[in-house]
Amino acid sequence: MSEQTIALVTGANKGIGYEIAAGLGALGHTVGVGARSPERLAEAVEKLRAEGVDAFPVPLDVTSDESVAAAASLLGERFGRLDVLVNNAGVTGGVPQTPTTVTPEIVRTVVETNVIGVIRVTNAVLPLLRRSAAPRVVNVSSTVGSLARQSSLPGAEAVGPVSAAYAPSKTFLNAVTLQYAKELHGTGILINAACPGYCATDLNGFSGVRTPREGAAMAVRLATLPDDGPSGSFFEDAGVVPW
Repeated sequence: MSEQTIALVTGANKGIGYEIAAGLGALGHTVGVGARSPERLAEAVEKLRAEGVDAFPVPLDVTSDESVAAAASLLGERFGRLDVLVNNAGVTGGVPQTPTTVTPEIVRTVVETNVIGVIRVTNAVLPLLRRSAAPRVVNVSSTVGSLARQSSLPGAEAVGPVSAAYAPSKTFLNAVTLQYAKELHGTGILINAACPGYCATDLNGFSGVRTPREGAAMAVRLATLPDDGPSGSFFEDAGVVPW
């Protein structure tokens, strides 16, 4: 098996995912770039390699059992293990998302990618993570999924617009992250959630106030935690985010 640290980043062909891949690559990781579009995947890998990153393509649709199984097989055959998994792929479901007008189809679509996709990928590569000396899992979440902040009075810590699909999907993801941390406690696998902040990406029409590179920093930090680092926690740049 390779002595290189092997990472997989889902949704890594653009935006925050791309910058997470670039950040891990800058630290010397060999990075699997997960993406659905073959064209965008090839372009991202080429660009990362031009920046000096040891990147390789991983065709990956997190909503497809077959695609995820193929990606896990590719990693297993090529490296025999996985050291870092960053579940970054996500969708918003569009706007508006008021509870009284949102369709069940939109909610299903968002949860399929943002929650079930994370479970699907994590479970598929878990045998490979168990072979790592220092396995790390990072789920890219959002503070809009914090019930504490969503329930606070307008102004104080309230975040984001009314959202019946995207925000609850991140709450769901946070809850799932906690359950993984409980089950995997004592195995050496550290799993945490990271909020990148309000970044300018095509997910929000580039309306964010932070750059994707700034947003990637916390995920990179959690992906490289020491063995005595936290697990089952939710972080943003300012520190721990309340559930």
